[in-house]
Amino acid sequence: MRGLGRATGAITFVNALATGIGSAAGIALPAEALVELTAVRSDPSIAIDPASDSHLVRATTEAALRLWAPGRTFRARVTVTSEIPPARGLKSSSAVSGAVARAVASALGVYVTSDEVARLSADVSQSIGLSATGAFDDALAALEPGVHVTDNPARRRLRTDSLDPTWQVVLWIPRQPHLPSPTYREAFDRLRAEGASAETAARRGDPLAAMESNTRVVEEAVGYAYGGIRTELARGGALASGVSGLGPTLASVVTVDRVSAVLRGLPPGEGEVLVTRFAARPLTPLSEAL
Repeated sequence: MRGLGRATGAITFVNALATGIGSAAGIALPAEALVELTAVRSDPSIAIDPASDSHLVRATTEAALRLWAPGRTFRARVTVTSEIPPARGLKSSSAVSGAVARAVASALGVYVTSDEVARLSADVSQSIGLSATGAFDDALAALEPGVHVTDNPARRRLRTDSLDPTWQVVLWIPRQPHLPSPTYREAFDRLRAEGASAETAARRGDPLAAMESNTRVVEEAVGYAYGGIRTELARGGALASGVSGLGPTLASVVTVDRVSAVLRGLPPGEGEVLVTRFAARPLTPLSEAL
């Protein structure tokens, strides 16, 4: 049995570490997982391509098999490919976990919704210490287009809205990776009141205002000095800019005609620059992708 799963990277509008409410949207940086399952009577095993092997991939595979094939045993082979820079705030872990879970479900011939996959992904990420909240918003954004607002502790979608299809996303990606989110839990707890304004904006369907409020919280909690850069990006025409996840990536939402001007506002030679777009349509159903 063979299954293919797809997901994408995403950017943050609200980091859920402050209040438990998060908001994120998928971007056109893909991740893909291929899972091959062979039913066995005993001695189940999981073989992961060395380039794909991680605690997250193994834990997601195991969790998906337990949930969607209880009592059955398999030998599993898993291969993952991803274009998402890891540990830079672009939801690489959520995308990889979501792609692997979708691939397992596809191989089993089980239909699962995006919310079900996102809950599994969030539970796994939290259980292995990769995420303090489970990042349900990130997991959902990796699986469905649109900007999502979620209650992360409850693993519940609060709202999903479409985004302007003409908007582009400019990513400035410094080289240093971030630490796992539990590292910053206490710092965000102290900023709960400040995080409430970002949550309020997201709940009312204003992701750009939410992004601007959220980034001030994240910059203070983690220690980024991005205020001057964001001012230059706004002068160039960015609709909003903010730290994605825990950074170090700074993401800007830009109309297509202002991309060049915004790029000129980024510090030269201090990080990778990518221009992409928001995920604009549902991913191919797995039943049709094989």
